[in-house]
Amino acid sequence: MISGSRLRQARERLGLTYRDVERASYGLANLRGRPEFIIHISRLADIENRGVTPSLFKLYTLAVIYHLNPLEVCQWYDVPLANHFCDGTDVAAPKTHLAAPPASLRLPMQFDPGFDPRRTEYLSRMVETWGQLEGALFNGQEHYRYGYIGLDDHMMEPLLRPGSLVLVDPALQSVRNSGWKNEYERPIYFVDVRDGYRCSWCSQEGSRLIVQPHPLSACAPEVRRCPDEAEVVGQVAGIAMRLAGR
Repeated sequence: MISGSRLRQARERLGLTYRDVERASYGLANLRGRPEFIIHISRLADIENRGVTPSLFKLYTLAVIYHLNPLEVCQWYDVPLANHFCDGTDVAAPKTHLAAPPASLRLPMQFDPGFDPRRTEYLSRMVETWGQLEGALFNGQEHYRYGYIGLDDHMMEPLLRPGSLVLVDPALQSVRNSGWKNEYERPIYFVDVRDGYRCSWCSQEGSRLIVQPHPLSACAPEVRRCPDEAEVVGQVAGIAMRLAGR
């Protein structure tokens, strides 16, 4: 009932009647071409006064009409959409795949005065103030994507361990065949191989893409034809992984 009461308060703050909401929902349904977005007066009354949980479509409609953050509205119904990224890190998967980015990013806003960037520090203890940055600011630009290295994917081990999360830059899809001094500088690519994904070094000769694993991984190289059999999603720009035994 509390969630319904909050929705009623949001409607009343805007000075909207049941009829206004119903009329606006018809407009949204017409815009999106889906009648599921329509909220009839009787249904809205049930949502506000009888604790009826709105469907996904109707919840979106109410968020749009009331100018609310859908993540916040879902939280009212105990569905923590903003935590989907963190909750998902505990769910292991055998295959490498792309992953949805976090809804919000926790960033340090103020460091301890004794923080020295030249020294190795335990940052969690050096931050005085943390802040939240909406992930939508990045998602709207569609600049970075996230990838998950499957538990069965050992192609880049030990440099990149199974279970790691990688930040992928889709703006960097051209494969570089040279220009690095060591394996740490060599670009790692996230590749769509149609029946799955690969995250590894690559070299390319015309339409012939060679997916090259780390020499210590005991995995064999793969040769794919672009774009029929493989497509480079982007270059890995960041890595978060756990050390062995952790």
